[in-house]
Amino acid sequence: MKQRIYKAHWKWLLFVSAAIALVFIVYYSSKLINNIAQEERKRIEIWAGAISYKAQFVNETERFFNSIKLEEGNHATILAKTIRKVAEADFDEDLTFYQDIISSNSTIPTIITNAKGEIDAAVNVPDSINEMHNISEMGAALDEYEKIFLHYYKKDYLVVYYKESQMYSDLHGVIDNLIQSFFQETVINSASVPVIITDSTQNNVINAGNIDSVTLNTPALLAERLKSMKSGKTPIKLNLLDQGNCYVYYEESTVLKQLRIFPFIELAIVLVFIIVAYLLFSVARRSEQNRVWVGMSKETAHQLGTPISSLMAWTELLKDMPVDQSIPTEIGKDVKRLETIAQRFSKIGSAPVLEPTDLVVVVDEFTQYLQSRISSMVSITFNKPESESIILPLNRYLFEWVIENLCKNAVDAMNGKGSINIDITEEKKKVFIDVTDTGKGIPTKMQKRIFSPGYTSKSRGWGLGLTLARRIINEYHNGKLFVKSSVIDHGTVMRIQLKK
Repeated sequence: MKQRIYKAHWKWLLFVSAAIALVFIVYYSSKLINNIAQEERKRIEIWAGAISYKAQFVNETERFFNSIKLEEGNHATILAKTIRKVAEADFDEDLTFYQDIISSNSTIPTIITNAKGEIDAAVNVPDSINEMHNISEMGAALDEYEKIFLHYYKKDYLVVYYKESQMYSDLHGVIDNLIQSFFQETVINSASVPVIITDSTQNNVINAGNIDSVTLNTPALLAERLKSMKSGKTPIKLNLLDQGNCYVYYEESTVLKQLRIFPFIELAIVLVFIIVAYLLFSVARRSEQNRVWVGMSKETAHQLGTPISSLMAWTELLKDMPVDQSIPTEIGKDVKRLETIAQRFSKIGSAPVLEPTDLVVVVDEFTQYLQSRISSMVSITFNKPESESIILPLNRYLFEWVIENLCKNAVDAMNGKGSINIDITEEKKKVFIDVTDTGKGIPTKMQKRIFSPGYTSKSRGWGLGLTLARRIINEYHNGKLFVKSSVIDHGTVMRIQLKK
């Protein structure tokens, strides 16, 4: 019993040590992950601030670009008005000022044609246009130009074609690239943050990064994802001149989300490892115990063989002597009992042979034998079932050992005074053997532990009787042995369940 307590203490010590180790692992992992989360949060804040500042830069650039566009429009208008003034001027009017304005045009592409479409002059245009004679030769390229009609005499007129300067076109490309790169840098960010940029409706996606295509192409999933992102982080509102109001949705990176569940995965792995290690240790220890018990049992059977043979010989001699013949008869019964016990010990550790046996006869004969060898203050009653015989596959030697263990434990529980009842009941596919005593009972919390190896409530004992009894029933006879019921100070019912 003390050894059992020491083992329990060691188990609890190992359990507490493992629990402390697990708590430390989870705490340290959580601390590291929180540090990583704080660093990522800082990067996200810097990233979000950079988006706002860059959006302001894009807006300022676009305003500057629009002001240039306005200036060029004004410049083209002035140029057109100047050309019209020259065309409408009197012969004696000084046109030097207007000619200077026209000649100073070094940026705006301008083409002047007559009413027939013949090109009279062209400036700031490609050489290929300068080589053309009629404006019709430009084809679709003419669509890029705006035109002004200048009437100067009766039905004669000039047509001035002009368009944005190359400088303006280049600036327009720069601003378009700037806006596009702004979106790309927002969604493809160094922090690996999932990002969705929507328009002012907050439903239509302009761009996205680190988001799977299934979510983007499924409206229901997209709406759910946007809702989730909005609940975690407030979307950044931007106003871009070409795009209007935009909203940048973002959340923690996928790596950080995975790291948050890592301590639980780590905890599960460690728990599985501890459980497997404990089970392996228990199996190894149980296997070692079994080998020791098997060795002891076989050695005991071997040692009993010699005195049993000698006692059998002495019994035969007593029968031929002038003594009360009841003496050698009873001695013969005990010798036969010893032989049965030796048979039990010799069969431990090897698969027993089950033979069709009458259960009623086995229990009846054994109770009669046991009644004459226990205290007269203990009565054993076998309540025979309605069936005169119940044939089951049994190993008689081992099954009698189980009944003997249950009865002797009952006698000990009653302190040598009380009654034991053995009842057999049948069902279609099962047979139940109930051993009922009037002893001190078994506490509920101990009803499973009494079958554990080494457990005993006696001051002397190995604590193996019920362990072996359960093994004989459960493993060898494919049945069950358990405490059916027990009431403190009133008694216990042990039940054996066997298949027909």
